[in-house]
Amino acid sequence: MGIEIITLLIVVALLALMAVGVPLGITTLTVSLATAIMYFGPRAGYFIVSANVSEVMHKYELIAVPFFVFMANVLERSGIAKSLFDSMAIMGGRFRGSVGVQTCIVAVVLAAMSGIMGGEIVMLGLIALPQMLRLGYDKKLSIGIICAAGALATLIPPSVVLIIYGLAAQVSITKLFAASAVPGLMLALMYVTYILVRVRLNPALAPIYDIPETGLPFFQRLKYLKGVILPGILIGTVLGVIYSGVATVTEAAAIGAVGALVVAGLRKELNWVMARDAMRQTVLTVGSIIWLVLGAISLIGIYNRIGGGEFLRGVLTGLDVAPIMVIVVMMLIIMVLGTFLEWIAIIFITVPIFAPVVSDLGFDPVWFGVLFAMNIQIYYLSPPFGPACFFLKSVAPDGIELQDIFVAVLPFIALQAVGLFIVLFFPDVALWLPSMLE
Repeated sequence: MGIEIITLLIVVALLALMAVGVPLGITTLTVSLATAIMYFGPRAGYFIVSANVSEVMHKYELIAVPFFVFMANVLERSGIAKSLFDSMAIMGGRFRGSVGVQTCIVAVVLAAMSGIMGGEIVMLGLIALPQMLRLGYDKKLSIGIICAAGALATLIPPSVVLIIYGLAAQVSITKLFAASAVPGLMLALMYVTYILVRVRLNPALAPIYDIPETGLPFFQRLKYLKGVILPGILIGTVLGVIYSGVATVTEAAAIGAVGALVVAGLRKELNWVMARDAMRQTVLTVGSIIWLVLGAISLIGIYNRIGGGEFLRGVLTGLDVAPIMVIVVMMLIIMVLGTFLEWIAIIFITVPIFAPVVSDLGFDPVWFGVLFAMNIQIYYLSPPFGPACFFLKSVAPDGIELQDIFVAVLPFIALQAVGLFIVLFFPDVALWLPSMLE
């Protein structure tokens, strides 16, 4: 049986199992085991699958994931996100659209503290969305800001997406973090510009945030910065030790986890109940990630062993188009996969095949990693399957329907696409900072 037929059968099997409700991690693991047994027999098949899984599970860098997830959970439960939002809103003063702009800034800070997407959107949905709606902000503008700004955790270091990509592509996670920082801030600036232009053209979209504290002189408002100091120190420490070379990403993640406990202690929020809940949520989140990793790694390992990787690489490199168009084709494939696969599975299924092709075409896999993360960010918002929309719906006030969220995110998806094309055709936007660290 040719590799083309095998590839088609694997895709059909994956879709069939997911269609009947089998979890994605179990689906990919089942298909990989069935393929291995069919090709190599039961004993050899089980050994090959377990060997593939064992290799990735021994990756030292993977330990960074539970540390960063734990840090995010502790910070969420310590109330630091609410204090951060309150401080930034007061410091923003009285200008139209200030709360929307402050929400984007807080989202960048939260992304730099957590690295996980769902938790940030839930936090912003609980804290910022009711505030904007109470102040009379346009419902669709408010929803779009929350979803788009919350999804910045895909790109802003220490993004878990970039950590997993680095493991799959075997590239430096430190360089990925450096390369993604500028595009992430660029997107945040695009969101802020869009908000300011929209409210300038239509002032009814965003009333002025008028409370006594915002009317104080700037230097008197500085005392409200206390909600920014602790997260600022934590972020500066974690990213500083990474970029300076003092610590690896995994060691920096451990520092961040301990630092989050220190922050909670200083805020008098550190207690057994909070720590227990943070650890429990960390186990649940990391457990789901690990199952997805196990299934995807076993599937791509078997597929490569039977020649599937070489087949797909040959198809991509054999396209009679300019090299940059091959990258565009890869982006389109990722977008299609995003309609029915989790991002972790997309990484482990596509990156081991795409990364060598990217290098063969003369492109930098670190640059491709930034494009990949930006693509995942678009998928995260895109209807009808965008996870960000469902995360926000789970905590949104009454009266906000899923259809409202789908419509609200469309302008921000367009901004994300513009950002993606900027990095695609101007690679130095992403690569200049990593080159400075060499």
